[in-house]
Amino acid sequence: MEQNTAARVAVARWLNAVVIGLNLCPFAAKPTGENRVRMVVSNATDDELLLQDLQRELELLDATPASEIETILLIIPQHLQDFFDYNQFLNWADQLLKRNRWTGVYQLATFHPDYCFAGAEPDDAENLTNRAPYPILHIIREASLEKALQFFPDVEAVPEINKARVEKLTAEEKQELFPYLFRGI
Repeated sequence: MEQNTAARVAVARWLNAVVIGLNLCPFAAKPTGENRVRMVVSNATDDELLLQDLQRELELLDATPASEIETILLIIPQHLQDFFDYNQFLNWADQLLKRNRWTGVYQLATFHPDYCFAGAEPDDAENLTNRAPYPILHIIREASLEKALQFFPDVEAVPEINKARVEKLTAEEKQELFPYLFRGI
């Protein structure tokens, strides 16, 4: 299977089994079911090329109504494999949003195979909520998020609910849902 296809297949599986299957994001099922989630693979191997890909995808959202593309998952299989480097890149991504006046229009949610929340230990279960098969920049429309929040009154509770949900997973369930974390064991 070609690398870009393999990356899209792995991310689609993760989206459906983990994000939607565990209900980690209460807003993900509807646009996914309506085929309004764009999954695109960046072949970037450096920050500059990745910034160009990110800008292209943001411009595409500007030009496309939410009824066609609600959100974009920019999959990064060839760059930012190190979580520290990924976090450093987010500063450049934020600058791109500011420079193009997209702050308040779009926001980025972040996913990485080695994701680790500040203050958490690398092996803490809570990190599983943001661990994906590849580094991903999830571009979210702020207006759509605000609309969705009207129907979800206690959004502040989602991180704690998600943490409790992944902490209850058995070792077998973790291996099934996150096979990319267990390669080489």
